[in-house]
Amino acid sequence: MKLVITSIKLKSVGQFFAFANHARLVLKQMKNHSVKGFKKGGFWKEHFTMSLWESEEDLKAFYTSGAHLNAVKKTNKMADEVYTLIMDGSEFPNWNEAKRLLKEKGRLKKY
Repeated sequence: MKLVITSIKLKSVGQFFAFANHARLVLKQMKNHSVKGFKKGGFWKEHFTMSLWESEEDLKAFYTSGAHLNAVKKTNKMADEVYTLIMDGSEFPNWNEAKRLLKEKGRLKKY
């Protein structure tokens, strides 16, 4: 299984509503894919997600299509930075561990 941990830091609180709308559409898309588990956290400018996928192929089918792909294309207008970590795993770490893993092993993209 694949564990995905992400974080996004929005450019401003004003970007929250656009981000929330994209997140709503992405969550709807996720329900139609083979996600095995999902958690979210955060507030206003900083948000985190964790998801579990049966395979890398299932994960790729999700993130390269639909609402998720559309949201990614608009990230540079909404975010200062995004961290992404994809690793083998079958259960969620606690949030403190997830944030530590992101900072130590995640891929950072700044806008």
